[in-house]
Amino acid sequence: MKPMTVQIAQRTLEDLGFAEVLRALAHRCRTETGRERALARPFLDTEEEVAEALALVAEARRLSQEQFSLPLGGVSDLRAAMELAQKQGLLEPRQLIAAAQLLFAFIRTREALEERQHLVPRLAAISKRLPELEGLAKRIDRSFESDGEISDRASPELREARDKVRGLHRRIKSRLDEMLHDESLLLKLRESYYSIRNNRYVLPVVSNYRSEVPGIVHNASQTGQTLFVEPEALVGMGNDLAIAHSVVLEEERRILQELTNQLGREAEGVLEGMAALAELDEAEAAAVLAGDLRSWEPQFEGVEELSLRRLRHPRLVLRDIEVVPNDVEMRTEARALVVSGPNAGGKTVTLTAVGLCVLMLRAGLPIPAGEGSRMPLYHTVHSTVGDAQDLSQGLSTFSAHVAMLRDITEVAGKGSLVLIDEIAADTDPREGAAIAIAVLEELLSKGAVVLVTTHLEELKALAHMDPRFLNARVGFDPQKMAPTYKLQLGAAGASSAIEVASRMGLATHICERARDLAMNAGGALAKALTAAEEERRKLQEELERAKVAAEESERLRRELEEQKQQFERERKARMMRFNEEVAAASEQAASEVQELLKTLRAQANEKAASEARAQLLQRVEEANQRAKEARAELFQVEAPQPADLRVGAWVRHSGLDKDVEILELTGDQALVAAGIMKMRVPVSELSGARAGKPKVAKFPERNKQAKQLQRAKEVAPEAVKATNYRCDVRGMRADDALTELESFLDRGMRSGEESALIIHGHGTGVLRQSIRDYLAASPYIRMFRPGENHEGGDGVTVVALRA
Repeated sequence: MKPMTVQIAQRTLEDLGFAEVLRALAHRCRTETGRERALARPFLDTEEEVAEALALVAEARRLSQEQFSLPLGGVSDLRAAMELAQKQGLLEPRQLIAAAQLLFAFIRTREALEERQHLVPRLAAISKRLPELEGLAKRIDRSFESDGEISDRASPELREARDKVRGLHRRIKSRLDEMLHDESLLLKLRESYYSIRNNRYVLPVVSNYRSEVPGIVHNASQTGQTLFVEPEALVGMGNDLAIAHSVVLEEERRILQELTNQLGREAEGVLEGMAALAELDEAEAAAVLAGDLRSWEPQFEGVEELSLRRLRHPRLVLRDIEVVPNDVEMRTEARALVVSGPNAGGKTVTLTAVGLCVLMLRAGLPIPAGEGSRMPLYHTVHSTVGDAQDLSQGLSTFSAHVAMLRDITEVAGKGSLVLIDEIAADTDPREGAAIAIAVLEELLSKGAVVLVTTHLEELKALAHMDPRFLNARVGFDPQKMAPTYKLQLGAAGASSAIEVASRMGLATHICERARDLAMNAGGALAKALTAAEEERRKLQEELERAKVAAEESERLRRELEEQKQQFERERKARMMRFNEEVAAASEQAASEVQELLKTLRAQANEKAASEARAQLLQRVEEANQRAKEARAELFQVEAPQPADLRVGAWVRHSGLDKDVEILELTGDQALVAAGIMKMRVPVSELSGARAGKPKVAKFPERNKQAKQLQRAKEVAPEAVKATNYRCDVRGMRADDALTELESFLDRGMRSGEESALIIHGHGTGVLRQSIRDYLAASPYIRMFRPGENHEGGDGVTVVALRA
């Protein structure tokens, strides 16, 4: 069975503002082709297509969680350039350089995703469409300097032609310098300099001496007093220079044409690669958008009921507006949700939020709802939101609204979602309610799912008579006289029109008169709703108080648990210290006994034995006393004691959770010291000290290693500065480049160079990494760093040589 095609009317897209979501997606793309793809993102027809699109976004989110982004830097839109190259046109240097950057991006992206294929198999499969044209990328990259000028490396012929041009320039300048030192000639010149006119070297000759300086006049000053003359002796060399220049230009054009033709032969693969790169860019942008919206993928396969948890309006979230999350559910027999409540309370926001989530899911995007949400894949969405008045058609607001209801009832059916804001509102309430009920019954009979907002009492009563209808209301706080924006399912809401009018500044006496009139004007349902609203408000207040009490109980329980854990940690710490002190005391006692035994053996008399016995008894008594004190400290109860408020006393500060010394007392303030830090605190934050005044350690021998710190001060190396001593290895293979680099460093060390600049280009990064690995192990190198932006960026490495 062929799946039904998704059909979304343009009016629905405008009502819901779906274009704003697509613009947000495009804004997060990093390539022009990706942005175009995002703005044209289609709605998907089948569950399989939606599941595949969501899986692609999920893979991109996994990469984002690993702090990885696709290496798309420097990628340009070269579709027009590729078409020109296919037609054997001539690309400009900037276009060729951009093409090389694009080809390198293909390589980097493909390698990065293939390395993570186990994590992102779908993205890796797309990356296989990226062409591997590293050779062409390097050829183009090698042919240009960083400023865009064609490099001498582009061809031997170009290097030779430019060398000839440079040689001719030197010869002409040398001859001109000789002429400017000729005293007889200087008298005939306006000033002692030479310049270039029409690509020829000339001297500024005073017009009166024109006949005395043979040569060709190429220009004159505005006054005519100075003639710019190419001396006759330089005409031949000037002609040679012009010819050499033309050879250079011809060779440069030949190189550009050769590179363009090579690129043109690969144009189809490059265009396919750009399309794949745009798809990857769009997937990454969708992952970023999902993160910004805190979105989840709802369950949709085989789902028929609507259940959105903690739903937030995507457009409001994108505008950084604080949004109250709401649950929207229609289970069992319910097929129509009737949302009522005060104006400006969030009814339309709820309506459009559901509609946007339906569209986002059909477009393969996660929705801003909580985990566990469920939503069917509706194949059509119809809406009428806002004022439909059309003066050009002679339609009033109500007439235009009815015309839209007519169109919707004609096309809606099973699998349709219908969103109607303020149904049949702009006419007589009784007749409007009748029309609204008839329209809703017709839509439900056709199998459509409907969300409708209303102030009509008859619609609010439907849920009590027909299980297909479910009431929901947006709350209103009568104490604050403001809406709560919280959706409550299963209850109809009062319009609270008078309260809203008062909040908007309508005169107090007018609002009071309106309340008096409304007391006797409402029907039985209105009064029942008012009574139910008051009862619900009281229950809600009791629920809030119970919730606050429960939260306070939970907070106290957590605090007690934390105190228990802290006490247990301190007890274990004291046990450890006790064990360490006992071990140290035992070791010290054993050492002292050994010393006494040595003394006894050496002296071997009764007096010495008696003295030794006395010393041993004294040591035993001291050890017993220390053990007793340690045990008392171990099992001490940590109950706060009253503070001893006097200067010099030690007390406990509740904020720092440590003992501090009182330095000064002034009223209800105390100046205390915690180590080297001094501060003034309220005495109410002070309690009895836990440990008392710090004592000298019982066993100072245990701290011998604590005095071995802070003996040396590291001297930070000076920054390495760029230099004119440089080595250019762009375009070389890694082995050849390292050989050239080794020879270059040998020469630098012999000549006493302090630093050097190694130019390796960007490329794929393999040559750069090989060079830096070699530098890290080289005995010649004191340190090295990547180049700054003005030095060539990561395409160069600046090194400092050892003295």
